[in-house]
Amino acid sequence: MTALWQGMISFITSAFSTLDYIAVNLTVLTWLGIGWIIENPPKSNPSVTKLVAEYRRDWMVTFLHRTPRIFDAQILNGLRQGTAFLASTSILTIGGLFAVLGNPEPLRDVVKGFDVETAPLLIWQIKLGLVGVFLVMAFLKFVWANRLFGYCSVIMASVPNSPDEPHALPRAKMAGEINIRAAMNFNRGLRSMYFALTSIAWLVHPAALITACVLTAWTLYAREFKSLSRQLMEDRAEAR
Repeated sequence: MTALWQGMISFITSAFSTLDYIAVNLTVLTWLGIGWIIENPPKSNPSVTKLVAEYRRDWMVTFLHRTPRIFDAQILNGLRQGTAFLASTSILTIGGLFAVLGNPEPLRDVVKGFDVETAPLLIWQIKLGLVGVFLVMAFLKFVWANRLFGYCSVIMASVPNSPDEPHALPRAKMAGEINIRAAMNFNRGLRSMYFALTSIAWLVHPAALITACVLTAWTLYAREFKSLSRQLMEDRAEAR
C-alpha cells in the first residue's frame, strides 16, 4: 500500500509542471484573499457587503415599528428561497461532476484542439477535483446561510409587537446580526461558485487558469467596490 501511494505521488509530481502548481496556488489564495478584502474593507472605502450589512441593521429597527410585519416575512422568505435554490443547484452540479469523474473520456472531445488530449485520465480527474472542492464549499455555505436565515426568522417572530417592551429592540438587533451572518455565508457560497467555474479553465492549460483567476478576481472586486449600485448605496448611506 505504501509503495502504491508513493508511486501515485511520484506520478502526480512528474505529471504537473511548475506553472500548474503556481496556477492552483494562485487560484486558492485569490479566492481567500478577495473574500478577506470584501469582508474587511477599509472604513474609507466600504464594500457592497458592508454597506448592505448596515441596511440590514436598519431593516430590523424599522421592522420593530412596522405593523403588520407580513412584508418582512416575505422578504426573509425570498432570501431563504434564494439560498435553497443555489444549494440545490450546487448539489446537482456536484453529482454531475462525480459522474464525469467516473467517466472522464467524453471530456477529450470538449478540449479537442487544445493539445491536451494525450493527458492521462487521472490528471483530468485531479483537475476536475479542484472544481469539486469549490462546489462543495459553495454547497456548505449555502446550506449554512439557509439555516441562519431560519434562525433569523425565529428571532424576528419572538420580537414583541410593542416596540416599548424592554427586550424588543435587543432581539431586533440580534436578528439583524444573524441576518448579516447569513448573508455573509451566502456571499461566500457565491464566490466559491465563481471560482468553481474559474477552475474549469485548468482543463485547457494552467495559463488559462491564471487568466481566468485574474478576471474572476477583478469581476468580484469591481462589483464590490466600483459598481454603480455600490455608489448609489453609499450616497444614500451618507445622506442619512
